[in-house]
Amino acid sequence: MKKLLTALSLGALTLAISACGNQPKETPSTPETQNEQTMTQQSGNFIFEADTDWHDAGGGVVRQILGYNDNIMMVKVKFKKGQVGAMHSHPHTQVTYVASGAFEFTVGDVTKIVRAGDALYKQPNIPHGCVCLEDGILIDCFNPMRETFLK
Repeated sequence: MKKLLTALSLGALTLAISACGNQPKETPSTPETQNEQTMTQQSGNFIFEADTDWHDAGGGVVRQILGYNDNIMMVKVKFKKGQVGAMHSHPHTQVTYVASGAFEFTVGDVTKIVRAGDALYKQPNIPHGCVCLEDGILIDCFNPMRETFLK
């Protein structure tokens, strides 16, 4: 009887999760598989600034690749006043947090000034770029990861 109740509870849980859209339909949800996902690339669990190389992002701008896997990537980007993040677009969803400084950002056909504590959302394929108004750091998160950043 206890095994039957456990099986029914797991079945109800699987149905509830699937109905919410939080579980891929082709993967049956069980306690053993809920936390499993095969990644082809991923960073270590701990990323220390002092141990992470800075890479040229163009125009004197530099970036550090922080945590990532196939689905997500976090990148720290450092700008000096006057440096430009050239207008570009890519198929990734991007969210940017302004950790410090001030920037004039253009996203699509809208231009605004953002400062420390502000954030921006950039949907896939929208042209975007910035000019650094005060030395600053941006934290970018991408979905999926930017594979070209690892080369």
